[in-house]
Amino acid sequence: MGNYRFILSGGGTGGHIYPAIAIANELKKRHPEAKFLFVGAEGRMEMEKVPMSGYKIIGLQIAGFQRKLTIKNLSFPFKVIKSLRKAGKIVSEFKPDVVIGTGGFASGPVLRVASGRGIPSVLQEQNSYAGVTNKLLKNKVAKICVAYDGMDAFFPSEKIIKTGNPVRGNLAEISCTKNESLGFYRLNLRTPTVVVLGGSLGSRRINQLIESKLGFFAKQGIQVIWQCGKLYYEEYKKYHSDTVKVEDFMNRMDFAYTAADIIISRAGAGSVSELSIVGKPTIFIPSPNVAEDHQTKNAQALVDKDAAILIKESDLDTDFERIFEDLFLSEKKQEELSTNFKKMALPKATEHIVDEIEKLLNLAKS
Repeated sequence: MGNYRFILSGGGTGGHIYPAIAIANELKKRHPEAKFLFVGAEGRMEMEKVPMSGYKIIGLQIAGFQRKLTIKNLSFPFKVIKSLRKAGKIVSEFKPDVVIGTGGFASGPVLRVASGRGIPSVLQEQNSYAGVTNKLLKNKVAKICVAYDGMDAFFPSEKIIKTGNPVRGNLAEISCTKNESLGFYRLNLRTPTVVVLGGSLGSRRINQLIESKLGFFAKQGIQVIWQCGKLYYEEYKKYHSDTVKVEDFMNRMDFAYTAADIIISRAGAGSVSELSIVGKPTIFIPSPNVAEDHQTKNAQALVDKDAAILIKESDLDTDFERIFEDLFLSEKKQEELSTNFKKMALPKATEHIVDEIEKLLNLAKS
């Protein structure tokens, strides 16, 4: 009964890989005898991250179509044909009951082949602006799990289920106190705290901003927990002090979130979903260097509901201090953002996505 077989495909960035692993873990919890196979893109981070989570992965030789004119585009059609052939072989040999795609180039060939053969397929779209691969697959799949309202602008409305995005750990049940969290960082229990999140690798622009604003924060009487990322730690660790804690990577996100009075963050789909559960007043500085500028669109969806603040990178030099000070000095504004942000949280997203997969399994049996 539980001997199901699942193919999961997605990657290129952590935002596509993490949801796929979370969905696989939940399926495994419900069906311990099930077999799993991941399909990724050769040379991308999923080829390393998925085996670290205990799952087998096969790589396709696929890459995205470059938006600027480049010689690389000449090989694009051949890579697609080769990937479709390999995807066909993988599907024939593995014989999945359901195929799940979480976005990224690798999921395209696999879901196209599987849905063409009548195998139930599910898409999970993390962003408020749908990715190219998912838009191309919209008519092929059975269900599309989304995290934002208004996704019928991209997908057939009858296929959309609003589930939210999978998040790591059980953030809804953080049990540490503010005192414990500030104690962990050796920070003052009575001093306001800003937490800066630039992603695991870090963000050069956010790091440059924080470096230039350390004097401004000190004048405001603010202490800072600054996750600068692995790529930048050597450059910024010199600023570590009694009031500024510089981290390459946050090992205890529960402590960081609990310690924060205000959070400054990128606006990737995973970050936005986690932070909505945490519900702290947040200033998003979206990365402009991502496909379809989806981070700006993710943040704007929150701004439209008075749930967060957005500052574009191009406006940081002129606007950051004024916008930050307005928020810092207004308890009313902080409470309003926090309340509205929490209303958008969907903490049981992984379970709801797997519920939809279960419905397809039951349908296939009947």
